[in-house]
Amino acid sequence: MKLSYWRKPKDPPKPIGTDPDADLQLLLSECRKNLPRCNETLIAKAFRFCLQAHQNDLRESGEPYYTHPLEVARIIVNEIPLDDVSVCAALLHDVVEDTTYSLDDIRAEFGTTVAEIVDGATKISGIFRSTELRQAENYRKLLLALVKDVRVILIKFADRLHNMRTLGHLPPERQQRLARETLDIYAPFAHRFGLANIKWELEDLAFKYLYPEEYNAIRQALAESRAEREAYITRFVEPIAERLKKEGFRFEITGRPKHIYSIYQKMQRLGVPMSELYDLLAVRIILDTSENKDCYTVYGIVADIYEPIADRFKDYIARPKKNSYQSLHAAFIGPEGKRVEVQIRTRSMHEIAERGIAAHFRYKENQGNGRVPSWWNDKELEEWANWVRDIFENAGDEAPEQLLESFKLNLYQDEIYVYTPRNDLIILPQGATPLDFAYAIHSEIGNHCIGAKVNCRRPKTGDQVEILTSKNQHPTKDWERICITHKAKSNIRKYLNEEKRRIVEQGKQLWEKRLRKATLQLTQEQFDRMLGKMGVPNPSEFFYKLGLGIIGADAALKLIGADQSAVASPLAEEVAPSGLSDRLRAESGVVLDGAHPPIPNLLYHYARCCNPVPGDDIVGIITVGSGIKIHRRDCRNITDASDSLQARMIKLTWAPNQSGEYLATIRVTGEDRPGMLHDITNAITGYRNTNIRSVNIDAFGNDFEGIITLYVRDLNHLNEIFSRLGKIRGVRGVSRFNG
Repeated sequence: MKLSYWRKPKDPPKPIGTDPDADLQLLLSECRKNLPRCNETLIAKAFRFCLQAHQNDLRESGEPYYTHPLEVARIIVNEIPLDDVSVCAALLHDVVEDTTYSLDDIRAEFGTTVAEIVDGATKISGIFRSTELRQAENYRKLLLALVKDVRVILIKFADRLHNMRTLGHLPPERQQRLARETLDIYAPFAHRFGLANIKWELEDLAFKYLYPEEYNAIRQALAESRAEREAYITRFVEPIAERLKKEGFRFEITGRPKHIYSIYQKMQRLGVPMSELYDLLAVRIILDTSENKDCYTVYGIVADIYEPIADRFKDYIARPKKNSYQSLHAAFIGPEGKRVEVQIRTRSMHEIAERGIAAHFRYKENQGNGRVPSWWNDKELEEWANWVRDIFENAGDEAPEQLLESFKLNLYQDEIYVYTPRNDLIILPQGATPLDFAYAIHSEIGNHCIGAKVNCRRPKTGDQVEILTSKNQHPTKDWERICITHKAKSNIRKYLNEEKRRIVEQGKQLWEKRLRKATLQLTQEQFDRMLGKMGVPNPSEFFYKLGLGIIGADAALKLIGADQSAVASPLAEEVAPSGLSDRLRAESGVVLDGAHPPIPNLLYHYARCCNPVPGDDIVGIITVGSGIKIHRRDCRNITDASDSLQARMIKLTWAPNQSGEYLATIRVTGEDRPGMLHDITNAITGYRNTNIRSVNIDAFGNDFEGIITLYVRDLNHLNEIFSRLGKIRGVRGVSRFNG
């Protein structure tokens, strides 16, 4: 049994930089204490090489430069205990970048493995600097370095941690830049790799320089209340320790210090002062056992002594976090009615919780054959790498700023555990949507998702989610605002970018075909002048608008003064009413009812607010820049139209013998029950293979409202859908939806 009610502050670092021989002996003694095996000759050789390479260099503090790689190596030894190869690479990590020695020199002196780690650290040294964010390729360098040897990224964490500990010697503007970079990237990355202690220290150090007043206020308040908290924790743990000892457990109970930045975040999130935070009291019970079930037994013992708070229990043993973190989290009502958070875990769980991926490395390191790192075959290490790989492989050619934002979001999110109908577990960030779930399964399922069967709009832990798909469904820009996961957002952007490239190519082919038909050959100067007159910034945008039909090839040719006979078309300036009628009949399936003044460069759209289908009474509105918008006559935007809008209306009728499919949006309301969504979708798709584009169901107590967009051939088709839906048990109403 071991009791330590509060973590003692670390001993002040021993002064280094005045006696290199003493510094080396200090490092070697720490290696003997913390590393499973240690080639002292190799480490001493690397230290002396570092000393020689940096002999004329000084840090901003005025200390010899070698003190920095030495301190990085000591962090590797004491806080992320890896192996002697990692210590050598840490000592040499700045040699290639900052001195005249080359990678070949490193390889010749220390072998291929050390050289590759140093090379990886050198390549990603500037990866997170704002000036480098313009090149998304830098992110892929990080992935490649990680996959090659995870020790590269661990050395970079140690490098940044020492730089943050000594940040006070830099000018304020550099302090701010490095602190922001640390808070945005390095700390979240450390969190994702399970390096809890390093993450907390990085956050607190960054917070200290970014918000010094808030930092000092919280630090002072913690110092003033420390004695009171320690006394309370002592009273709280005494009966627990007595029971655990009686039951024969070997254990350690420690006070769990709250970190300054996490306290600040909670104050901001809840909008309360520090004095009103109830969870500053926290303890951790660490069991010396290999049996996970003992953690649950201990929870039961604590629950016998203090009243548990039911909604504060979290089981990360049965469902580990993505960074392999395992522990039971609970909260209890302690003496005087105060809430106390309790974490219960085994010793091995604690090691992984504190050191994350480094703990796995240490456990597997002894199994290596000297050449192929066996730790890379570890399943959990592979899952870490797969997570990073997924982030970068889905990046495509998106803007680095977009990648950075979604990367930061996905690094820090809490997780939910959701199941497919086959009971496959999908782990998602808290707040994820069914669309995120769809993309987590496969990009094609996401791209064709029209809805999901789930008991609430946003999935929560324990939900089973079934995705509904349609071959006619495709992503739109609005989807990106719905999703929160990087995988979903990047796949949506990837699809939209590919779709734009396809439309650009179509527009280019249309343009080339029109030029051949007119037997014209434009000079680059003529083409550029035409783009200028149209207000189009570049050829790609021109071809894109041409492919979409936003602009016409003939209208574009007129701007460069091409022969009128060569560009004559139904869209020419003098269009007779009959010509307009033919144009509407051919292009949109509607016919102009009566004569109307000529309309140049006609465009047309079906209004999304009412989605007219053949058989509906329709009217058209002449708009500026968007041609004619075709509405249902009972559309709210028509019935409430102003005088000026009514003046721009034209009467339209549907052309006979319509073919194709049209979008229609309907509202379905009724009594919510299990299987309701299944019955609704079956009623729709079971009639003439009707395709659904999207489904949005909201539940309100025992009632629901669904907004469904589907493809129909005409009004008769839609009315039959209405009839089938109205026969479903619990459905109370079906109507057209006016947005």
